[in-house]
Amino acid sequence: MVWEMIIGHLYYQELTTTHQWRTSKELPLLEASVEMLLRFSKPGSSFSYGDVMGDAFGTSGRVLLQICIVINNIGAVIIYLIITEDVISGSTSSGIHHAGILEGWFGELWWTGRAFVLLVITTFVFIPLICFKRIDSLRFTSAISFVLAIVFIVVLIGVTIYKLIEGSIKTPTWFPNVDSTTSFLNLFTAVPVLVCAYLCHFNVHTIENELGDSPRMQDVLSNFDTNLAVPYSSIINNIVHISYALHIILIFPIIFHPLRLNLDGLLFPTENPFVSHNIRFAFLSMGLLVLCLSGAIYIPSIWIAFEFTGATVGVMLLFIFPAAITLRDCHSIATRKDKLLSIVMIIVALFSNVVAMYSNAHSLLYDSSSS
Repeated sequence: MVWEMIIGHLYYQELTTTHQWRTSKELPLLEASVEMLLRFSKPGSSFSYGDVMGDAFGTSGRVLLQICIVINNIGAVIIYLIITEDVISGSTSSGIHHAGILEGWFGELWWTGRAFVLLVITTFVFIPLICFKRIDSLRFTSAISFVLAIVFIVVLIGVTIYKLIEGSIKTPTWFPNVDSTTSFLNLFTAVPVLVCAYLCHFNVHTIENELGDSPRMQDVLSNFDTNLAVPYSSIINNIVHISYALHIILIFPIIFHPLRLNLDGLLFPTENPFVSHNIRFAFLSMGLLVLCLSGAIYIPSIWIAFEFTGATVGVMLLFIFPAAITLRDCHSIATRKDKLLSIVMIIVALFSNVVAMYSNAHSLLYDSSSS
């Protein structure tokens, strides 16, 4: 779960820092929703998120959950692929070009282009990694990706402390500056990013089932392409780019695993798991990979994927479904506190996302009219 919770903070550090107050308020709800899922899976001997939904709402509940997971994870995989393109090949936003790793080293060539680089990484990295049928087979790559994330964070903190001591940057603000209705509504544009960052529920049961025991899990760039005005700036830039790119690449198969698993359950609900069906496994894997690659190449902005998944199916998986399972309480184990918390979760989720979608639509219309 750690790798999924880190990603939003890494790529949109400035955004999540600005909205720190929202993050701190949503974390208790996140922990509560995961705890509810695990607790309500025990009486019904459920081994997955889908089993818990099926136990509470029958086949229709399970199918609805699987559809949401498939949609969410297709969006998440596309997000990861777009980030990989941005970091390795560079990106252009609002007329400003940010050079990627290869472009910074070798210049703008045909083989440093986004589509070509993504195809090469897919051929030599993604395809071998998605061939594993069990998520515990990815434990070593997951450990490496976590270490790389720590490297990124340590470098980021080190550079920030150095520049704060030097006085070349302002002290970070802990609270947003809200001086109008528009600025207040803009706070909620962080919701899709935070939902994508903290959504780990579809892997909770899979990881727990494949652990040797059930220990308590510990809590655990936007383009460094300019002169940081610190010693060894160029070397630090390269370390940040490389560690972050490798981190994203190694996370990819962990997001891909539940996507493939739930799509298989949707298309072949009465068949045995695809672990014993190599042809079905191969066709599902390649079909999804081609779909996600196409989305990453042709979708112009990562925000489209964030807003599509985070503000819709993401919030259902993160808050609404766990709360609905608790309110359904088919095994009569929910306390009054559980049900009250579930109602709060649903209200907060619906309100935040309605405002977020309104704010995003308002910004889009305003930008269009301005241009």
